[in-house]
Amino acid sequence: MVIMLKQGLQQSQLQKLSPQQIQFIKLLQLNSVDILQRIDQELIENPALLNSSDSDAAPDETAPISETELTTTEDEAKDLTVDDFLADESFDVKEYVNDEYDPEGFHLSDEGDEEKKERPLTEAHSFHEELMEQFSAIAENERELLIGNQVIGSIDDDGYLRRALEAIANDLAFSVNIDASLDELSKVLHKVHTLDPAGIGATTLQECLLLQLKRKNQNDHLVKMATDVLLNYFDDFTKKHYEKLTKSLKIDEQELKEIIHIITKLNPKPGEAIDNSATQYITPDFILIEEMGRLMVHLNSRNAPDLRISRSYLETLRGYDGAKAPSREQKETAQFIKQKLDGARWFIESIKQRHNTLLNTMNAILKFQYRFFEEGDESFLKPMILKDIAEITCLDISTISRVANSKYVQTEWGTFPLKYFFSEGIQTDDGEEVSSREVKKILKEAIEAEEKNKPLPDEKLMEILKEKGYNIARRTVAKYREQMNIPVARLRKEI
Repeated sequence: MVIMLKQGLQQSQLQKLSPQQIQFIKLLQLNSVDILQRIDQELIENPALLNSSDSDAAPDETAPISETELTTTEDEAKDLTVDDFLADESFDVKEYVNDEYDPEGFHLSDEGDEEKKERPLTEAHSFHEELMEQFSAIAENERELLIGNQVIGSIDDDGYLRRALEAIANDLAFSVNIDASLDELSKVLHKVHTLDPAGIGATTLQECLLLQLKRKNQNDHLVKMATDVLLNYFDDFTKKHYEKLTKSLKIDEQELKEIIHIITKLNPKPGEAIDNSATQYITPDFILIEEMGRLMVHLNSRNAPDLRISRSYLETLRGYDGAKAPSREQKETAQFIKQKLDGARWFIESIKQRHNTLLNTMNAILKFQYRFFEEGDESFLKPMILKDIAEITCLDISTISRVANSKYVQTEWGTFPLKYFFSEGIQTDDGEEVSSREVKKILKEAIEAEEKNKPLPDEKLMEILKEKGYNIARRTVAKYREQMNIPVARLRKEI
């Protein structure tokens, strides 16, 4: 068989993102806190980009950036070598320095000359530092302290030790050259179990709860019974087989209820009890303010700096233009300055595009859900998907998704994530389309009102919804229940 090979030319269209588009996409998905950090990082990395308060910021007389200057091809965005630059006779510095730069840059803040407030930082010990501080007080020697440090460092943030002792022994041999036996590690782990809060260092939930019970009054009859339940009937307890427990333990329902009360008061995640990390505050990206009887959207950008181009970099490039026979070093410097000025210009424009895209998207959401923002009643939320907002703004669905991700809006009724306003639609028997959020609200109210000893199964919840005009399948009821983190009826049962 003879295979014939042929060469030929073929044209095809490919859609590729330019570096500027990639930069804009990355900036778009940042929230108001992260964007400030990103701006600070760019100010450090690019000396041609300055805060307007800097004395070297470009003068106010300079004209704004022209529309043609905002388009740069992908080839122009690539870094050129010195040799490439020297060979490029088309590079005209005079033309470049006459480009129109915006001395005003782009002002993120729309709140006038209000005093910019600094955000306080909190300092706290980490979870593992707290444990090591306790362990150092009971360690017998330096060797035990090093082993304890390795064991505590292997504990997860929720307080559990999920790493095998054999693996920890290998870590010790590799990191600090200590050959520790399993008995030695077990002894150290036993001491870790005595640290506060109770339950730290447990390998399973069962062990965690038993460690906490061990610190309670062992002469108490109910504590002894609770320990017996966790030791010998743990599986029945977790599955809420209460009738089986009363028969096995030969107790009545009231006594079992008291035992369950003791166990459920224990902490299944003891690590969270000493999580002293700095408190995380939600910083809204948008603020809704009523102006002249209408709700208006404002970007929350009080602490954002005003960005401008460096005047000294522009002047240096103009100085290069005046040189009659520029040297190789001068050309290298000019190319470096050109790249930095391009980077500053692109960054300012990306910030400006982000600003406009955020406002357009939030204004579209406000228009779509205006009655909710006006009244604050969840029942007024209309079914809304990403496609609805994309059609209003004429933006891509992926762009709307990036805007909605990790963004919050502050309203008169509280602060909400943008994702809160997106929900699928459900049609009632009357033909009216309502938000799935309203259905979830009805489900939640029905489950809260149910008899705790006879919780409602999904079939019964489906019937309740049908009575209210929502013809929904049982599997859809189960899906909504799981989205609200509500367990099945059997696991909701109480005595």
